Amino acid sequence: MKVLVTGGAGFIGSHTVDKLIELGHEVRILDCLQKPVHLKGMPPWINKEAEFILGDVRNKSDLQKAMQGVDAIYHLAAYQDYLPDLSNFIHTNAVSTALIYEIIVEHKLAIKKVIVASSQFVQGEGSYHCESCHAIFSPLMRAENDLIASRWEHGCPNCQTTLNWSWTDEKHVAPPNAYALSKHSQEQQAITFGERYGIPSVALRYSIVQGARQSFYNAYSGACRIFCLNYYFSKAPTLYEDGGQSRDFVNIHDVVDANLLALSNDKMAGQVFNVGGGTAYTIKQFADIVRDEVQKRYAEPLPEAVMPGAYRFGDTRNACSDISRLKEIGWKPNHSPVDSVREYVDWLFAQDNVEDILEYAEQTMQKLDVVRKSA
Repeated sequence: MKVLVTGGAGFIGSHTVDKLIELGHEVRILDCLQKPVHLKGMPPWINKEAEFILGDVRNKSDLQKAMQGVDAIYHLAAYQDYLPDLSNFIHTNAVSTALIYEIIVEHKLAIKKVIVASSQFVQGEGSYHCESCHAIFSPLMRAENDLIASRWEHGCPNCQTTLNWSWTDEKHVAPPNAYALSKHSQEQQAITFGERYGIPSVALRYSIVQGARQSFYNAYSGACRIFCLNYYFSKAPTLYEDGGQSRDFVNIHDVVDANLLALSNDKMAGQVFNVGGGTAYTIKQFADIVRDEVQKRYAEPLPEAVMPGAYRFGDTRNACSDISRLKEIGWKPNHSPVDSVREYVDWLFAQDNVEDILEYAEQTMQKLDVVRKSA
């Protein structure tokens, strides 16, 4: 099968390209090598057996050229930082998806499968339940007055008891920002246009993906990247809020397995699937995993993470995805966060000229009023 991978030079894209080629597929990459993700241009890990087209998914001519003669499309190109240029999320993520279907319909392309990358962020705060009054809630984003007062947890509106998070399934949709809105649009387009025009389409809603090749240069994304870089330079990473936020982390190789399953399994067409790690960790627990792994490379003890009471405006408190539907089809996560961290640390220490961009990233978020202080 001839497969187009948009964003094929990136983190998830390049690993997917490698696996497709390993399985005997012919692969074409469309990537604009956008900065700051690809700050130094063409990354060395791009598979030499893949055809590479330098182009932008927002450009219809570039996209049309890349789509000629392919059987399937992985739309993995995305704008995913947490910066307030709202239109960029929509143009890069949502409009490009519309262009893919537009080109397929206009030119009557015989595309057998379209797979789009979505995000757990579509779910917003997800589902919660109250142990005291047994009610179920889907809270909105936390009020900033509560964050300023260091009230991090959601409270039950009936009895004021602290709510407990629940594993959240695909039916739950509450996008809290431009990135999440753009990803939800991609899901809706894949399902709606796929059904209307007879194009088998799948949307995969990834949890927090970890592993080698994750860019150093995004100001916001990547707990593994941020913590590993801090400890690489023997610095204490900053944990926002109280470090008690729960997340499920999924390994890049498990994500690639889900991507490949979506290509081969006809039953997945017309649906959205969560792709997560299946086990919840607090941010503090994850930071400790990173510290323990990096510590193996240093004689002097590394510092503990610090919690100055800062928070990132718009962050979810807890985000953990129910992966039972994808497991029923035959997929399961086979790697732990320890595996992901170890792989990233090995990769990080093999890089040349690793730059300390952490202060720049922190200053960028402060300048844009993303990082704020509680009282």
